[in-house]
Amino acid sequence: MNIASDPKLVPQTGPLSAEANQAAALAAFGGVLTVDLDALVANWRKLEKTAVPAECSAVIKANAYGCGADPVARALSKAGCKTFFVATIEEARVVRAAVAEPTIYVLGGYFQNTGDHYAAINCRPVIGDLNELAEWDVFCRRTGWSGGVAIHVDTGMNRLGLTLQEAQAIIPRINAGDHGITLVMSHLVSAEQLNSPVNARQLAAFRGIASEFTGVPASLANSSGIFLGAPFQFDLVRPGAALYGVNPTPEADNPMQPVVDVKARIVQTRNVERGETVGYGGTWTARRPTRLAIIAAGYADGYFRAASANDGTRGAEVMVAGKRCPVAGRVSMDLIAIDVTDLAPNAARRGHMVTLLGDGITVDELAHHFGTIGYEVLTSLGHRYARLYKGGNAELPVEKLATEQPAAR
Repeated sequence: MNIASDPKLVPQTGPLSAEANQAAALAAFGGVLTVDLDALVANWRKLEKTAVPAECSAVIKANAYGCGADPVARALSKAGCKTFFVATIEEARVVRAAVAEPTIYVLGGYFQNTGDHYAAINCRPVIGDLNELAEWDVFCRRTGWSGGVAIHVDTGMNRLGLTLQEAQAIIPRINAGDHGITLVMSHLVSAEQLNSPVNARQLAAFRGIASEFTGVPASLANSSGIFLGAPFQFDLVRPGAALYGVNPTPEADNPMQPVVDVKARIVQTRNVERGETVGYGGTWTARRPTRLAIIAAGYADGYFRAASANDGTRGAEVMVAGKRCPVAGRVSMDLIAIDVTDLAPNAARRGHMVTLLGDGITVDELAHHFGTIGYEVLTSLGHRYARLYKGGNAELPVEKLATEQPAAR
């Protein structure tokens, strides 16, 4: 829910400032997801610099990894990004409505009778099957459309893409000219593993076939692939998760800035005695007189149940008043209990906001506790939160959320 761009969610109270109106609107939500567009742009520029002279595009599928395709596309386009990748035509419509000029590729490919949709918004399918290519050609001949198409060649992922033999079969088309192919691409299997022998095999296979696509720009590197070095970068790189703060080099420190911050409200504090249990199943037992804070977030908000704590396993942590506090018991659909016993008596009170992601808790740390990867964390977070943007093209920048003051009740 983006209250920054929805006046219906901001009380109209006359003389109050926009910031005061916004604070009043936030009180209606259990949590707030903030996207730092300046950090996003800084990450793109770092990746662009790392890949020079290759062009740096941006993958903004899945609603820009949960960050909002419209504001992300606007911010990156303003920064100089000229090419975007999405998964579906519907995602492409959202991006095209936000930015008029950049090239948009649709990774999900071409299906018969979808050509008019591509032409209507001037975007390009990524084709990985000879039948798709034939259907695309029929559409282009019938309509005269010449918007361009990318060819995906499989070099080892065994998911989408033409085989190397199928790609060889269309080389005569390239040599004949006027072929309509604007990009040849493949996708790395293990780019985050610097020493994986698969990387070298894929590079050799792609270099071989791309060299025969004379005059056609080539693209192989995803976020992690950019950091494999110049041989992997070709003409265009396609960063995705790294733009949003996920570490593209898990064997080293994260070179990316954090982009997403998630805060949730304390709805109640309570004391439990030593020996009492907390949460569903009674799997966590207090080993001392314990002060709990109950947070208005849960797995329905993308905070996975796997982050729960039990008597034998420590779960995830939450930042409260600048200190880490552990989850106590099972994460439930709408609520999380955290142990705030070690905080000062008034540091955690009803209405205060605590940090689930941000303030040193990284998306990769959460992914570890969730038993998944940062990609899934980001695309799952914040469906019931107020959504705010700061920096970039945000309509109502939020420089600092009030995390110490309880909301009016």
